[in-house]
Amino acid sequence: MVESRIARACQRAGRRRDEVTLVAVSKVFPAEAIQEAYQAGLRVFGENYVQEFEAKKPLLGDLPGAVFHLIGHLQSNKSARAAELFDVIQTVDSARLARRLSGSGRVLEVMIEVKLSGEEAKHGAAPDSLAEVVDAVRACPDLRLTGFMTMPPWTEDPEPSRPYFRRLRELAEPFGAPALSMGMSNDFEVAIEEGATHIRVGTALFGRRRRPE
Repeated sequence: MVESRIARACQRAGRRRDEVTLVAVSKVFPAEAIQEAYQAGLRVFGENYVQEFEAKKPLLGDLPGAVFHLIGHLQSNKSARAAELFDVIQTVDSARLARRLSGSGRVLEVMIEVKLSGEEAKHGAAPDSLAEVVDAVRACPDLRLTGFMTMPPWTEDPEPSRPYFRRLRELAEPFGAPALSMGMSNDFEVAIEEGATHIRVGTALFGRRRRPE
């Protein structure tokens, strides 16, 4: 069902299916759920919590080609461990955090999280600070800036998310980092229509979890 939704959204937007990466949000679900999803053909997974994934990873065994994204807020004191555990960090929100992630001994892909919502619970760099954060990431030889991510206020109706997605695309354009991580189970079709290259889908794949997506 998720694949058919993605395909229809891509068709409406005049885009190819291979332009959109499905990030399966496996937070709060056990390692077995990731293994089952991998066997079903999924290869890209998103986790929110460093400590939770640290406990899961030894239980996953060898999953060739699997890529793990950190999509939750990252505290500076957990940056070193996150750099060891994950292949992509989607939630860099400051120059300081970028510098903390550098020096892990491996090349790490990063995205800059942009706060476009006024909600207190949301994290991210302010739009007017993006140049500073971009410069900090690009000054770190072992970090690769691939793009930007955002999370609009949650709503069952996907249309209110559209202006946030459009705004992220507009903000990202001058920096030449094409990846846009935006859209979740409730609004990823709209995100695809607005240019998303990565959609973060949990509930529509794994069912309801104990904590909200």
